[in-house]
Amino acid sequence: MKQANAAPTLRAPQRKLWKEVLKHRYLYMMLLPCIVFFVLFNYIPMGGLLLAFKDYKFNKGILGSPWVGLDYFRTFFNSYQSAQLIKNTLIISGMKLFLYLPFPILLALMFNEVRSKWFKNASQSILYLPHFISWVVVVGLVQRILAPDTGLLNQFIFYMGGDGSTFYMMQPGYFYQIMFGSHLWKSIGWDSIIYMAAIAGVNPDMYEAAKIDGAGKFREIRSITLPSIMPTIVILFILSLGNILSAGFDQLYLLRTPGNMELSDILDTYIIRIGLQSGQYGYATAVGMMQGLIGLLLVVGANRISRKVSDTSLW
Repeated sequence: MKQANAAPTLRAPQRKLWKEVLKHRYLYMMLLPCIVFFVLFNYIPMGGLLLAFKDYKFNKGILGSPWVGLDYFRTFFNSYQSAQLIKNTLIISGMKLFLYLPFPILLALMFNEVRSKWFKNASQSILYLPHFISWVVVVGLVQRILAPDTGLLNQFIFYMGGDGSTFYMMQPGYFYQIMFGSHLWKSIGWDSIIYMAAIAGVNPDMYEAAKIDGAGKFREIRSITLPSIMPTIVILFILSLGNILSAGFDQLYLLRTPGNMELSDILDTYIIRIGLQSGQYGYATAVGMMQGLIGLLLVVGANRISRKVSDTSLW
């Protein structure tokens, strides 16, 4: 009797699952293109990670090429460049992760306090626009503004009685300011959207109760707004840790000059240089794989810590 009733019992959850899928079939149909995209461009290409352990031969393909084990990883860590590359990458990605984090939050808080609808919409559109501009155009603007003699900044310095011939892009002392400033200008508006959405979800009754108790704006932000959006901040921070060894190829590749190469050469630019320019596909794959594995470990570790110290976590 138990065996006869076992099959229907096992199939019951499956019938319930398919019933829910059919019930929400239109939502799943909308999700389908996203799933296909990630399968085609994220999961299937992961088969190419085999290159990190093989001496790739064009005539033999990935599967037919001979194995080299962990030789590429040993070669990278024994290289004289590895320490400098990792250092540069950590500094730049750390600035973009930790130093940049408060800026979109502050911008979202400022937008939340604007009462003029037309001014709010206009300022949001202006600050969102740089996100859609290519890094090629952004760096081109930066180069025009900072160009020696003819650049806007140097001309202003000249008219104020200064020299006006400083080549900022060639001097390593200005590299971090240029890198961070351009990243901030391009990203702050777009990154503030999700924080504004989180602020919009805060219960208005909490603000009304705070006003009755005599709380001012700063007290409301500190005691209500920030604690309410803290889960969103934590989730985005954990996700950002996955890119700690990926400081942004487009921006850094375009900002590189012979003068700032010591600071601007990162793992992303190194991978492109040895992979595409030198044809060392297996070696480049191994370095890129190392980036992904370290990012995955950091995300898992940060998520576990967050789950232990708070109720916020990715899973």
